Order: sequence, then C-alpha cells, then structure tokens
Amino acid sequence: MSESNGLERARELREEYDEAVVAEGRESAGPFMTVSSRPIDRLYDPTDVADLDYERDINLPGSYPFTRGVHKTGYRGKSWTIRMFSGFGSVEETNQRYHDLLGAGNNGLSIAFDMPTLMGYDHDEPWAEGEFGSCGVAVDSLADMDILLDGLPLDNITTSMTINSPAPVIWALFIAAAEKRGVPRSKLAGTLQNDILKEYIAQNEFIYPPRESMRLVTDTVEFAADEMPLWNPISVSGYHIREAGSTSVQELAFTLADGIEYVKWALDRGLDIDSFAPRISFFFNCHNDFFEEIAKFRAARRIWARQMRERFGATKPRSWLMRFHTQTAGVSLTEQQPEVNLVRVAIQALAAVIGGTQSLHTDSMDEALALPSDKAVRLAVRTQQVIQHESGAANTVDPLGGSWFVEKLTNDMEAECNAIFERIEDLGGVIPALETGYFQKEIADASARFQREFESGDRIIVGVNEFQTDESLEIPILKMDPEGERRHLARLKKVKSERDADAWGEAMRALENGSNDPNTNLMPLIIDAVNVGATSGEICNMWRRVFGEYKEFVVV
Repeated sequence: MSESNGLERARELREEYDEAVVAEGRESAGPFMTVSSRPIDRLYDPTDVADLDYERDINLPGSYPFTRGVHKTGYRGKSWTIRMFSGFGSVEETNQRYHDLLGAGNNGLSIAFDMPTLMGYDHDEPWAEGEFGSCGVAVDSLADMDILLDGLPLDNITTSMTINSPAPVIWALFIAAAEKRGVPRSKLAGTLQNDILKEYIAQNEFIYPPRESMRLVTDTVEFAADEMPLWNPISVSGYHIREAGSTSVQELAFTLADGIEYVKWALDRGLDIDSFAPRISFFFNCHNDFFEEIAKFRAARRIWARQMRERFGATKPRSWLMRFHTQTAGVSLTEQQPEVNLVRVAIQALAAVIGGTQSLHTDSMDEALALPSDKAVRLAVRTQQVIQHESGAANTVDPLGGSWFVEKLTNDMEAECNAIFERIEDLGGVIPALETGYFQKEIADASARFQREFESGDRIIVGVNEFQTDESLEIPILKMDPEGERRHLARLKKVKSERDADAWGEAMRALENGSNDPNTNLMPLIIDAVNVGATSGEICNMWRRVFGEYKEFVVV
C-alpha cells in the first residue's frame, strides 16, 4: 500500500472510530486539556503528522535539527548532571550543605542567593534588614565567597549561580576566590544565569534600565569568549516565566526570544556567532503535564537550531545545539499534603529526562513551606537516582519519538512559538515589548485563566480543591543558625575596615570611569575591584548612580 493510500485509509478509520465513540456516548464532557489549557484530542494518528519530513523535522539523535537530542547516544554515553539548587543562611551553613550534596551523589552545584545579594545590596544596609539568608545564601565580599567555596573541587565540578542584575560582580567574586586557590579562570566550568531580560518579564529582580543591563550581560559574554572557554556566561531562563503563570508555549517562546536578543547584542558588539553561541545555555521549568513538557523540550531544540543556522548563519554544529538545565515546577508544589509533592516531582523529573535535559534539579517536598530540610533534599536526589538507575528511561534515546501525539504537540508548539516571535517583532523587539508590558500582560492573562479553571473545578489540584484531608502537618522545617547573620556582619565590617583604602579607591574610580565608557569591557575592572575588597553592594550602588534605576511599566 502506498503512503498516500495509507493516510487515506487512516482518515477513514479515524472517522469510523469517532462516529463509534459518539454513538456509544461513554466519553465524559471533560475538559481534556493540558496544564497550559491546551485542548487535547481523544486520539492521535498518522494524519496528525502527515506533513512531517523525517530528516528535516526529526532526524536522528545528535543530528540537525536535534529534535531527538543533542547527543547521538543520549544518556547511554553520559548521564544528566544531578545539580541541586541550594543556598541558605550563612556561607558556613551553605558550604556544609554543598559537601553533603556532593557526598549524596550530586556532580554539580547550583548556588541560590538571598534577596539582598540578588538586589545588589550589602547586608549592613537598611534595605537588607530581616532578609538575611531567607531564600538563599548571603554573599557580599570575597571573604564570603572564600568560605562558601572552601574545600569544594572547583576544577572537577561544574557550578551554576542563579544571579542576574549583580551577576558580573558575583561572577568576579567566584573567579577571584578560585584564583586565590590556584584554579585558573580558564579551568573553571559552570554557568552564570545572568538572564536579565526575564527579570523585566517575570521575576522583577532588576536594578538598572534594560539597555544598561544588556551592556553588562554582553560584557560577560565577551569576557567568557576571550578568557573562560569552559563557562556558559548566560543561562536563558524560562523557569521564572513559567513560575509567574505563563503557559508552556509562552515559556518556550519568551525564553527563546530572549536568547535571540542576547545573540543580537553580542553580534552588534562585533563577536563572531561561533565564538559564543555554543556556550549560551538554557534553563526550563518542567510542570505536571508529562507529554506537553516533553514536546516543549523537543520543540525548543529544533527552533533554536534553526535560528542559529538558518537565521544567524552559525557554521559550527556546536553553535546549533541547545543545552539546557531543568528544574521541576516549584509553583506546582502544595503546602497541603506535602508528601504528595514527591509524586509530582517524580513525574516532572521523568518528563525532563525523556525530554533530554542535560542537568536536573528536583524540588523538595517541603519547599512550599520553607527552605528544604536535609531529609527532603536527600529524597529529591534519590528521585533522580531511581529514574537514572531503575526506571529504564535512560536506556534509549528519545523513547517517545515517533509518537503521533508527541510529534503533533512538538509541531504545534513550534508553530505557536514562531507566531509569538512575529508578534514580538511587530512590537519592535524584546526590549520595546517588555517596556510596554506585552510579556507581563500575556503571563497575567494565562495565570488568571488557570485560576478561573481551578476555582470552577475544571482543574483539580490533588489535596487542594479535591481529595483534602484533615491530617496535621508532620514535615520538619529547616532551622538556620541564629548566629549566622552576626558572623556575616562582623566579617563585612572587618573587610571594609581593614582593606587598603587607597587601592580600593583607585579600583572603584577605574571601574566607574569604565562604566561611563560603553566601549570598555568591565569584567577585568570588576575582578580588580573585588580583589582589593570592594563589595557587591558598593559596586552595584555605583552603577545605580551611573546607570540609574529602572521603574517597571505597570500593566492595567
């Protein structure tokens, strides 16, 4: 039978099937939809993917457009990195947690910083009062970074840092601390999140106006291209966009649009596309809808490969690859029946693995209540290890490739993503779109729709609007060292009082002069400044004077 005859017969069979289902009258009214409110048909068959060209759209793993994965052998050659996001309280406590994580089987670290650090304030400023260590670790100076990294094998592990507006400074502290220990910057491997665009879109941890912030990001891209061949200077993050309430395709489209914007700025700086594109990485959320998330990851690789090769003319195959870290969906966790979060996280982690992630963080069951306890973190790591060693998911590459349902979802998400790209271009590009509130309004509308579905009962959240219990909470909550803040402030006072005032003043003046010159790459000057005792807050406050502070457009 010819292929055309086969498709025609498939259509006939589908019509007969649909008629029979309707005649039986046994199908409930639904709604049948994904977490993103995408309607799902009762059945998928060859007619849903009739326009697919195998080589053009799918191909083999490790082959353009990388729909099936960036590596030919998937996890049979190298498993994903277990990279648990961690940081709390003092640098001493967090350093101990990192040693515990490495002992439990982690092979990469991911550093979470507290709010004053994220916003570029030292902890002795009034703004920081009451915020010490509450959502991550407190870091102000090279003395803090030295303790945070003490005893960690920086030349044998990869380190990721979730920091954005102050990213150049925190990166400089990391580089300086490593070099003090004899590890040259060229040997450091890891990732700086450094994705300022998503801050304006979703997370709101910005300081400076967008164009000034993009100058700093481009400085880090150029510095990494010149001096740090093992480092990813940007991890373009859809995670926070999804946590803010976006749909899966909004997460995909907004994230890739941001990535494209970083590429444009680096090209405008005069960098060659193949000198930096291989080290732009990505960071995605993995929510509860198993198949939608897998399709999202497959579509992401295909879209990015086509953009890099066909739009920007990258010639090296590594420039076409999308490599990404995944974190399970914090927004999906519930404080009600927190043990059920273990089930949610396991489903999400399995989807990330089947979707081909390069590294993975699994949320802990108690994170809707507080920073995770040691036991909860250990169970989150064990979830990955069960998937890795017991589930069989790592035995073959792209095990759902060829599924009519998954291929249709992948195609649909690519088409919808490209339509969003066109809308952003119509608005003048990413920065004009965020300045007029386009992204924020789209996310707010999606979030409101989800809430309406929850309140109407069309969307069930187990343990929240259905299947509730009256059991008392028995989850142990992490308690931080009450002396941590006192030690930190004493150390900060010591740094500021004992540093060489002349050397500090000279370095800060050089950095401020460079900041006023858009043709100066600031990374070497920042490293010089932190090496003579300049703190993150001091540098960021200087930039507040030079660049100004950004006020968000309010969406009505």
